[in-house]
Amino acid sequence: MAPHHLTDITHRLISSSAGRIHLVEQGTGPLVLLVHGFPESWYSWRHQLPVLAAAGYRAVAIDVRGYGRSSKPADAAAYRMLDLVEDNAEVVHALGEESAVIVGHDWGATVAANSALLRPEVFRAVGLLSVPYAPRGGPRPSEIFSKMGEDEEFYVSYFQQPGRAEAEIEPDVRGWLAGFYAAFSGDTMPASGAPDPHFVSRGGMLRDRFPADRLPAWLSEGDLDVYAGEFERTGLTGPLNRYRNMDRDWEDLAAFDGAPVTQPSVFIGGRLDASTMWLADAINAYPATLPGLSSSHLLDNCGHWIQQERPAEVNKILTDWLTALPR
Repeated sequence: MAPHHLTDITHRLISSSAGRIHLVEQGTGPLVLLVHGFPESWYSWRHQLPVLAAAGYRAVAIDVRGYGRSSKPADAAAYRMLDLVEDNAEVVHALGEESAVIVGHDWGATVAANSALLRPEVFRAVGLLSVPYAPRGGPRPSEIFSKMGEDEEFYVSYFQQPGRAEAEIEPDVRGWLAGFYAAFSGDTMPASGAPDPHFVSRGGMLRDRFPADRLPAWLSEGDLDVYAGEFERTGLTGPLNRYRNMDRDWEDLAAFDGAPVTQPSVFIGGRLDASTMWLADAINAYPATLPGLSSSHLLDNCGHWIQQERPAEVNKILTDWLTALPR
C-alpha cells in the first residue's frame, strides 16, 4: 500500500541497454533524476518525489539496473559504472528531455557524479547525498580494501566475492535488511566502541554485528515490507555486482584520473555516517574537485539513510538549491 502522498505517481518502464529501466515520476517542469544506493530502490525517494513535484519539478526516481522492476543482466560486468551512466542518459532521453539535474544517494551519489563527469551535456547539475565525490585515482580499489581492518574483513571485500553475501542475506532478506538499515542509522547504530558493522570477523557474517532488536525511526514495518518484497523477488546478486566492478571502473575511468565535476553541485551528509568521516579529506578537497559546489551540509545526529532519516531538511536544501539553478 503506497503512502497517501504517493498515490499520484506514475510508474513507467523504458527501454535501455540493460533491457528496461523502471521508474516512477511525479510532477511537471525541469527534470530531476533521483538515483538510489544499496540496498534500496526508487522507494527511497518517497519523501522527495511529492515535495519536488510541488516545487515545480518533474521528479523521477529509477530502480537502478539489478534492482526492483529494472532488468538484471546475468553478466557481472554489466554493472560497471559506464553502463549505469548510460542508463541514466537513456532515461533522460526516453522521457523526451535533453538534460536533467541528477541527485544520488550512497552508490547513487557516485553514479550521479560520474554521470555528470562523463555526460556533461546531459547532466547540468548534480546533488550528492551521503557519499562525497572523490575523483578516480590511487591504487586499485581491491588492494585498498584488502588492507583495511587488519584481522577483520572490510564489508566491500566481503561483498566482492560472488555468492558469499548472497548466502548470508537471501535466507532471511527481511531480517538482514532490518539489521543493515539499523546498523547505519543515526538513532540505532551500535554504540561507539562496539564492534564495527562495516567489518566482518574472520569466519563470521556481517549480520553478527547488526542491531537485532530495533528498527530506526524512519523505517516502518510497512516500509520494510516494501524493500524486503523487492529483494525477496529479485535476489541480491544484481545489487552486489556494483561492488564487484570497482576495479573494472578504476580501469574504465583511467582517462578521468583526478578529474573535477564542474557543474553546479550540492552535498549533504550525516555527521554520524562513516562515509563522511572516512572521506573527510574528500570533503575538504571540494574547492578543487567540485568547483561548482553551491553548499555542503553535514546534518547532526544523522546516519547514512539521509533522505529518509531527515526528509524535511534534505528536501529544503534540495529545493533551495534547485530554485537557485539557472532553468
